Amino acid sequence: MAAEVFRLGFSVSGSAAIVFVGIFLAFSTAYTASANGFERVSDATSAVDDEALERQNTVLSIANVSYDAGNDTLTVDVVNEGATDLSADATDLLVDNTYRDDYAVRRVGGDNSTDLWLPGERLHLEVNATSQPNRVKIVSGPGVAVTEVL
Repeated sequence: MAAEVFRLGFSVSGSAAIVFVGIFLAFSTAYTASANGFERVSDATSAVDDEALERQNTVLSIANVSYDAGNDTLTVDVVNEGATDLSADATDLLVDNTYRDDYAVRRVGGDNSTDLWLPGERLHLEVNATSQPNRVKIVSGPGVAVTEVL
């Protein structure tokens, strides 16, 4: 009888230990997954905040839009008046709601080779156009746009 009580006591203790180990493993897995999920959400929120700040610090102004009918050339000069460094390659030009990336000339501050468009610098774009457009729109990388109606 005493041996049976010992076996019964050991099996209860052993099964309780197995259950507690299982609960511990499940909790540690759940904690790791939730901590990783929280970190990803936190990183995404931070990225959204950074993008919003970049948009707030981006200001564009069109300094000049001219059309030369003799050369069929549209010239657009845009000034980065914000505090954000922009990419000239990530800046889009729309002429009468048509996307144009076939620049005959693209200069930033007089330099044809740079992509970096710093605050205070002028982006100069020239595209071929067969007629004078009615509307020109510049959209920067952060999504800030400026429009000129001719």
